[in-house]
Amino acid sequence: MALLLQLRTVTGLRGKADRIAKAVFRGLSFYTRVLENCEDEARFDETFRWPVASNIDGNEILEIQVFNYSKVFTNRLIGTFQMVLQKVVEEGQVEVTDTLIDDNNSAIQTSISIEIRYQALDGTVGAWNDKEFLETPSVHSEGEGRYPLETDSLLSSHRQGLDISPGKSTQQSTERSFRSKGKEKTKEHKAGKGVFSAMKLGKTRPSKDDHRKQDEPAVLEAEDLDRKALLQGLEPDTISLASVTAVTTNVSNKRSKPDIKMEPSAGRPMDYQVSITIIEARQLVGLNMDPMVCVEVGEEKKYTSMKESTNCPYYNEYFVFDFHVPPDVMFDKIIKLSVIHSKNLLRSGTLVGSFKMDVGTVYTQPEHQFYHKWAILSDPEDLTAGLKGYLKCDIAVVGKGDNIKTPHKANETEEDDIEGNLLLPDGVPPERQWARFYIKIYRAEGLPRMNTSIMANVKKALIGENKDLVDPYVQVVFAGQKGKTSIQKSSYEPLWNEQIIFTEMFPPLCKRIKIQIRDSDKVNDVAIGTHFIDLRKISNEGDKGFLPTFGPAWVNMYGSTRNYTLMDEHQELNEGLGEGVSFRARLLMSLAVEILDTTNPEINSSTEVQVEQATSVADQNCTGKMEEFFLFGAFLEATMIDRKIGDKPINFEVTIGNYGNQMDGMSKPILQRKKEGGDGNEEESELLQNSSEDEGDEDGEMVSVSSSQPMKPLVTDRNYFHLPYFERKPCIYIKSWWQDQRRRLYNANIMDKIADKLEEGLNDVQEMIKTEKPHPERRLRGVLEELSSGCLHFVTLADKDQHHSSRTRLDRERLKSCMRELENMGQQATTLRSQVKKNTMKDKLKLVQNFLQKLRFLADEPQHTIPDIFIWMMSNNKRIAYARVPSKDILYSIVDEEMGKDCAKVKTIFLKLPGKRGFGPAGWTVQAKMEIYLWLGLNKQRKDFLSGLPCGFEEKKTARGQNLPSFPPISLLYTKKQVFQLRAHMYQARSLFAADSSGLSDPFARVFFISQSQCTEVLNETLCPTWDQLLVFDNVELYGEAHEMRDDPPIIVIEIYDQDTVGKADFMGRTFAKPVVKMSDEQYCPPRFPPQLEYYQIYRGNSTAGDLLAAFELLQIGPGGKSDLPPIDGPMDMDRGPILPVPLGIRPVLSKYRVEVLFWGLRDLKRVNLAQVDRPRVDIECAGKGVQSALIQNYKKNPNFSTLVKWFEVDLPENELLHPPLNIRVVDCRAFGRYTLVGSHAVSSLRKFIYRPPDKKAQHWNMTGEIVVNMEPEVPIKKMETMVKLEANSDAVVKLDVSEEEKERKKKKKKGGGGGGEEVEEEEPDDSMLDWWSKYFASIETMKEQLRQQEAAAAEAEEKEEMEMAEGKQVGNKRGSMAGKGSKAQAKNKEKSKAPKDDKKKKQQSAPELPEKKNKPRIDELKVFNKELETEFDNFEDWLHTFNLLRGKIGDNDDNATEEERIVGRFKGSICVYKMPLPDDITKEAGYDPSFGMFQGIPSNDPINVLVRVYVVRATDLHPADINGKADPYIAIKLGKTDIKDKENYISKQLNPVFGKSFDIEATFPMESMLTVAVYDWDLVGTDDLIGETKIDLENRYYSKHRATCGVSHTYSIHGYNTWRDPMKPSQILSKLCKDGKVDGPHYGPGGRVKVANRVFTGPTEIEDENGQKKQTDEHLALAVLRHWEDIPWAGCKLVPEHVETRPLLNPDKPGIEQGRLEMWVDMFPMDMPAPGPAIDISPRKPKKYELRVIVWNTDEVILEDDDYFTGEKSSDIFVRGWLKGQQEDKQDTDVHYHSLTGEGNFNWRYIFPFDYLMAEEKIVISKKESMFSWDETEYKIPARLTLQVWDADHFSADDFLGAIELDLNRFPRGAKTSKQCSLEMVTNEAELPMISIFKQKRVKGWWPFVARDENDELEVTGKVEAELHLLTAEEAEKSPAGLARNEPDPLEKPNRPDTSFIWFLNPLKSIKYLICTRYKWLIIKIVLALLLLVMVALFLYSMPGYMVKKLLGA
Repeated sequence: MALLLQLRTVTGLRGKADRIAKAVFRGLSFYTRVLENCEDEARFDETFRWPVASNIDGNEILEIQVFNYSKVFTNRLIGTFQMVLQKVVEEGQVEVTDTLIDDNNSAIQTSISIEIRYQALDGTVGAWNDKEFLETPSVHSEGEGRYPLETDSLLSSHRQGLDISPGKSTQQSTERSFRSKGKEKTKEHKAGKGVFSAMKLGKTRPSKDDHRKQDEPAVLEAEDLDRKALLQGLEPDTISLASVTAVTTNVSNKRSKPDIKMEPSAGRPMDYQVSITIIEARQLVGLNMDPMVCVEVGEEKKYTSMKESTNCPYYNEYFVFDFHVPPDVMFDKIIKLSVIHSKNLLRSGTLVGSFKMDVGTVYTQPEHQFYHKWAILSDPEDLTAGLKGYLKCDIAVVGKGDNIKTPHKANETEEDDIEGNLLLPDGVPPERQWARFYIKIYRAEGLPRMNTSIMANVKKALIGENKDLVDPYVQVVFAGQKGKTSIQKSSYEPLWNEQIIFTEMFPPLCKRIKIQIRDSDKVNDVAIGTHFIDLRKISNEGDKGFLPTFGPAWVNMYGSTRNYTLMDEHQELNEGLGEGVSFRARLLMSLAVEILDTTNPEINSSTEVQVEQATSVADQNCTGKMEEFFLFGAFLEATMIDRKIGDKPINFEVTIGNYGNQMDGMSKPILQRKKEGGDGNEEESELLQNSSEDEGDEDGEMVSVSSSQPMKPLVTDRNYFHLPYFERKPCIYIKSWWQDQRRRLYNANIMDKIADKLEEGLNDVQEMIKTEKPHPERRLRGVLEELSSGCLHFVTLADKDQHHSSRTRLDRERLKSCMRELENMGQQATTLRSQVKKNTMKDKLKLVQNFLQKLRFLADEPQHTIPDIFIWMMSNNKRIAYARVPSKDILYSIVDEEMGKDCAKVKTIFLKLPGKRGFGPAGWTVQAKMEIYLWLGLNKQRKDFLSGLPCGFEEKKTARGQNLPSFPPISLLYTKKQVFQLRAHMYQARSLFAADSSGLSDPFARVFFISQSQCTEVLNETLCPTWDQLLVFDNVELYGEAHEMRDDPPIIVIEIYDQDTVGKADFMGRTFAKPVVKMSDEQYCPPRFPPQLEYYQIYRGNSTAGDLLAAFELLQIGPGGKSDLPPIDGPMDMDRGPILPVPLGIRPVLSKYRVEVLFWGLRDLKRVNLAQVDRPRVDIECAGKGVQSALIQNYKKNPNFSTLVKWFEVDLPENELLHPPLNIRVVDCRAFGRYTLVGSHAVSSLRKFIYRPPDKKAQHWNMTGEIVVNMEPEVPIKKMETMVKLEANSDAVVKLDVSEEEKERKKKKKKGGGGGGEEVEEEEPDDSMLDWWSKYFASIETMKEQLRQQEAAAAEAEEKEEMEMAEGKQVGNKRGSMAGKGSKAQAKNKEKSKAPKDDKKKKQQSAPELPEKKNKPRIDELKVFNKELETEFDNFEDWLHTFNLLRGKIGDNDDNATEEERIVGRFKGSICVYKMPLPDDITKEAGYDPSFGMFQGIPSNDPINVLVRVYVVRATDLHPADINGKADPYIAIKLGKTDIKDKENYISKQLNPVFGKSFDIEATFPMESMLTVAVYDWDLVGTDDLIGETKIDLENRYYSKHRATCGVSHTYSIHGYNTWRDPMKPSQILSKLCKDGKVDGPHYGPGGRVKVANRVFTGPTEIEDENGQKKQTDEHLALAVLRHWEDIPWAGCKLVPEHVETRPLLNPDKPGIEQGRLEMWVDMFPMDMPAPGPAIDISPRKPKKYELRVIVWNTDEVILEDDDYFTGEKSSDIFVRGWLKGQQEDKQDTDVHYHSLTGEGNFNWRYIFPFDYLMAEEKIVISKKESMFSWDETEYKIPARLTLQVWDADHFSADDFLGAIELDLNRFPRGAKTSKQCSLEMVTNEAELPMISIFKQKRVKGWWPFVARDENDELEVTGKVEAELHLLTAEEAEKSPAGLARNEPDPLEKPNRPDTSFIWFLNPLKSIKYLICTRYKWLIIKIVLALLLLVMVALFLYSMPGYMVKKLLGA
């Protein structure tokens, strides 16, 4: 309903003045605009609209006043017009022209003409049409008359009762019946279902009798399900379990879940490291250039060295950039790589091409890196040009704690496929085009003032003009470029209508556009607000995708509070860092992208940012129609108010945009006013600002009330206050006007709800897996069912929305793509559901988690609508703390799914400190806990805004709104109140936070409920307190209906503190819980009571800080008082004073356990209070019982314990999940009986230490039949963990002969190959050629091959998910038994595919087939682990565990205090827990020693001497330590007292040094067991810097069952490069293992068989010694068993193979960030055994010396550069220059063939290039000083490339470059036989030509083309050269020497050159005559004449003065 007034004209005015009119109705006044200098007529033509909430009465009056307007004085009234609205009400529309009356009520001449319309029913309030609401017709029929709901138009609280007949009440009584101050709440009403109730339609609320059913736990017991399934004939694998109730949360209908994590994570700086390796560039465009690369990250620049005259420079330089900034800032930094040509000190060089990408793009890559990828260079200045070359690089971005898996750096032999490895994220097309990004900035509103008001007031007084105090402009930053709009001087509502144009490649590799409104200031500009647009959210790259598009739409900006201060401490918030705490402004903008057609000649080819005018938003439609929104809030509770705030009165303010902001919302938005069309005038501010007086007009047109009344807080306890709201709850309401774009939020809400449900389901599943509940896969199926139905539901709901008006292009496209995505997801979920089985559970869970991320991504709406709501707590008018509620969460919709998740619900929110103040500990204390109810919706849908409040209240309204039903209340008075008793059963907590310097805490818990709080007792010195205490809260009063309490009790907050003797308690963490509620009329009996103990996760800030085990029950105190409650049985604990223990039914059931502890020793104890630890002892405690170790008498001499095993008995809960933690403490016994705590460790979960006796029935290993396990002695690539654990009764014989080719190979013993995967064509090198490096490189090839296969397999597995399941049953070596068919399948599988052997994790993938490289020589390999050995073998804790001892408090900010720094030592030992009594068969076993209990057969822990041999192979990617971006690394090794620094062998200027060294150290375990291998940087001056170090615990390796002392080789040989390293032979090792493991065997049988336990292995039995003699041996067989030791029953485990491990290097100064990696391994040999042989020689291969002789015979068809002086014909003076890549300074030139007229040149010239070459890596090694100042030579490795260039010689000017060819000596095209056959193809089409290697061919002759680029950048042939290449080794070269050029020895004959070329020297005079006579005759004559003339003039001037004088004097 609304009243509309159109004010047309006022005529008959006197004089000339400014006129203004004011219209008033129901106390709400509107002003027109000011009409300046009107004479007799004022044409206003404005329309005003009054929305009215109740029908207009005929007697109401409308008043219009007309004034003369004055800027300085008050306005002077001309006259007034009043009109009674009776006629308007009857007819609905009236036009009137009438005279005005003056103050004395007499008419004046001035008349006014108006039109009035009354829309009785515009649906604002009143009747609701059916389509708008889903109400059932019967509800309408209740109404009376034409306006059915008129009387209670907004709220029905005045209806005392509804006459609903019982018949239809159950279904259709509306929500109203719940709120009617219900006298007659019948049972039927309770079951009634409100249309607007927040529960999902279809679930009726169960009445009390049904309660038991509802509260059963979610997990139906498995047996029932199975039984049901069997009855229905279902397979148990298809049952799915929907959420009956969630396992983790109880489903609530009136409350929403609180958010646990408190601390803002955004905006806090973190450490990042960007590492970039520039490897090489190719195909750079330009002639003979000297390129260098500039690497820029953000503001920092670094340069590579310059490479001279080459188009494909090779750099291999590594750069590291370190940053400490917030993530947002980091990810927006731009990485820019540019290639610059000929830069030097004086000139900046010219840009060849550049490439840009933001850091975020790199970070989102797998492993956060691009590895060996080619960046496409383009020239930003010239859009039309194509690509300018390629740059190969590695880019990685590491945050703290990310570990980067570097793909293995091996020799790169594979030819680079540039197109296939472009530096682009997946899905970006390689051909990127240029595009224009148009960002249109229209206008902004609601800006805050940004200047002090002093000057403004002065101005106002002087000139009377009131200026806005802000000069805004908009700055847009994208891809490293900035654009700005113009500055709009002093305007809160600036209008720009400008567009900023960026030109960038599309798709761009920069993800975010930053849009900032800034305030221009003379001193410095500051940001007002910042908004980021994520391009991924406003575009879609799919086939049906769309280009980025946005708006025109408003974006809201948030930042610091709006009051202006010079030094704003929260300025960072305005820059977009951290969560904004207040609304700043909104900006209307749009974005469009157009792909450029670069062929179009008109196009402007610059990429500079342009700014130009744009048209304003033509169609207001797309930004949405202005609608009136209504926000209602009720504060139900405000407790836990931090006492630091002080006890001044406190109130709460709610704002939405600038509405409701009384303190500093000065500049209100100018809105499309409430009146259609008219301009807004200043006085509207009354409307927005007079919110403090909470009164409306007589007719109840309401005014906003945005803050609660100030109230003095009361004390809760020593930390917190609360506000005494009790039964009177204050309310707020705000009206605001926004464009109606609710549809966007609705869609987001639907998706969010699907996602929330999915997340809850996934949490359930994980909880079930964690707590080992049966059948989690069924729950997962249920989750998927819900997901797919949710998705389909979205598609149907959103489908209606297709034709909504006011939508931008983005709205339409997003809707389409969301519908596609969700439809797709729904289908995938259905398919996945059918695939979820017990064994595929884990993988599928991951996939479902991807769904969740995708949904969250889709739900995030980029185009804003209604700003977020801020709730501020004010004390004494200062803003203290805030909470921010997204408007979509509380937005109302009539469709349930679209409703915000907190709309019309009570939400618990915790207020936090703004900005940086909220970081760290300050942010962890709760500022206030509020229970708040919010509702936001269209004003016309307002009638149900109270529907979700707890029932039983009366509304208190302002005086004006008393009897208006539609009027919102200013407070609620609760008449219903229930009294409860809360019982908090606080049992125990574990893994708490260490708050004291001892590393322990003195914890107590404080429980808050409503406004009461109680504490448990303090337990000293523990991180795992067992309080076992019951806290009783009596007389807890809750307001509202009883039944609501039962379903929705308020939450309980539990905070854990550390008690300090002085000062206040430290906060350690907090958690929330909901109590189980029992009403007075319910029984206290199962299944709900007594409640179960549950674990609650404790949070401290954003990090978890332990768990609390507790139970809470809320019991209603009925009419009978407390006597009806279950008795609190259990004695008062006499020792503990009046403390109630947790009652029996709730505390866990205990049984007797024995805990055995193995005490081995203590390691690395640090000093305590500066004193060394001398006599330590370990105390073990669990559940109050414990045991002490023996005392170590002298820690220095022997840190091991003398008594190894002790035990104690203890009562532990039957339920393993409830087991208390076990505490390990180390104390130092000092003199006089004093003890000092050294450190402690809490084992939070005993589960891995529980011993479960083996099940008799299902004996896993069958000990009867024989199982033959076959071996293939040499398979090029090892099996993937081949043998599966054999099933119990399989005794299949898997016999497989060594394949024929293998036998052949063994006979011939043809091993070899010069290194990594090189194809050998002619000769195969013999054994002597092979060394350890051959083996290493071969292994790396294998490893890469495997990785490639795994990637391929993973990709394949994804594609063939369904197929894989079918295959999985057939592939023998996956899972499945090896019997029968399986074994045949396996045999086949083995022959076909050489399965890669890798992590156990990868067993699941079937190995794809591997094409065996054609003639790859067989080289024995080792295993290269690209991680530490420990990760592969579970830290070698198979029986000896290491527990870190901690001391010291955990630091407060997450940044610096890592756990590392708190470690004060390590305890080695183990624990075994088992239920008493132990079964007999264990104790009766042979050789059982009762003193060792469960730890049978452990070695003695006496000191033992060991020879430790450390092999260091190489380091990769070291962090540069010197200014030049390099390092000079050397190795330092420390073990006990031994300290080796290999300083003199440092490697100069290398970040990937090859060390190839071994070090022998003698050590004594246990004193010296921690080996540190460090890499230092050598410095000439000053101390050497540590680059990084790695620590290895040798003791655990030594004693491990995995036998990590010396890796087991792949094959056994007694000579050659693969000699057996271990002093024990395989057969000796095997017999020792069998003896120790009590395994029967080994029994060697005939025919190459050996039997161990019941497994039979086969293999070869002969070995060949150095002389080729064959001998019989069992070693191969024994080795076969060792390599499959994990298949041996009982005793088996995987043995460590011969290996190289890759260990990350870490630097304590930069915790968590890898500083490089080290490849190494360690062998250990006990000194009491036979001594091992000498160490393997792994010293780096020395490069081999070669000499390359190149003879340049002739050239042909060289282009002609010079014009001949004489004839004018073209000719060239040709010479050829050549060098071997990297040795430009040694370049050699031929002599010059002068004056070639045909381009033919004859030279017969020899170059000689000696060089050092590494065969294995195919690199030339050169050593040279970097610069004249270098101290030493640096070694470089560069590819072997020969460059030949052809030049034109000039005498006086520089020589001209004509063309070049570069030949890679390893693979270059064979030369053409004749000059004719030589063509451009040889260069451009390399891929298809046969390639040759000079190292194999030795000698090659032929023609090759010279090429260069013409003006159009096309390659063209500029000449041809006939050359001969001859490669000799240094020895051969010495034997047959040759001379340079044409000299001796072996001289070449002189070339036969034609006469013309020597013309200059033969006849110089002739030439000169010719020159003068022909060409320059006339020129010379002219010059002579001119000279004569000049002489005449000069003489004339010289002699004239003298003659003049003579004449004058008449001489």
